[in-house]
Order: sequence, then C-alpha cells, then structure tokens
Amino acid sequence: MSSAAPSPPATVSSASYAAAAVTMAHYKAADSKREQFRRYLEKSGVLDTLTKVLVALYEEPEKPNSALDFLKHHLGAATPENPEIELLRLELAEMKEKYEAIVEENKKLKTKLAQYEPPQEEKRAE
Repeated sequence: MSSAAPSPPATVSSASYAAAAVTMAHYKAADSKREQFRRYLEKSGVLDTLTKVLVALYEEPEKPNSALDFLKHHLGAATPENPEIELLRLELAEMKEKYEAIVEENKKLKTKLAQYEPPQEEKRAE
C-alpha cells in the first residue's frame, strides 16, 4: 500500500472570491434585465402578436419567398392606426364627396347648356 500524504486543501485567494462574486452579480443583473424586458414585451402584447404572426407563417401552405416581407405585412396590419393616417382618410372621403357633387353639377350644367345651343347637325349646316 502506498501511504501518500494527503494533499493540502487548495487555497483560494480572496481576490478570486471577489471576482467570482462580481461575475455572479453581473449574470444576475443581466438575467434580471432580461426578465424585466421579457415581462415588458409580454405585458405590451408583443410576444402574443409575434407568436400569432409566426404561427400564421408556419401554417401558410405555400411559404412566401420572403419570410421577412410576410412578417412586415402581417405586423403592419396588426399595429394600431396612426392618427395622421386616420385624418388623411377622413380628408380623402370628404374630397371624394366634393368630387362627386362637382361631377353631378357638371352634368346638370351640360344638360342646361345643351338646351341653349343648337344641335351639332344644325351648326354644320350653317
């Protein structure tokens, strides 16, 4: 039997403990920040929206050429309307109404004008 003397316990300097403690604190802080960010995304509905769009892409029978374009299109549709866009839509609707009214007025004026002008055939004869 060999009677080797047991090796002395490894000594770790206090500097190593401090470095390990700083590293652990850094990881905990990073984990905490990640967890806060994850909760923020979850609370604001981002995770649900992304999940729905990715599931829609997964279930798409014919995969699009550009998955990124698919995501942009579907995420764009899911975002709330910009107030400026809504104002432009209202203005467009008003302009369409005005246009229709002017077209109708133009028809009436042409009809009225036709009553006072001789028919085209009579003009040629003159």
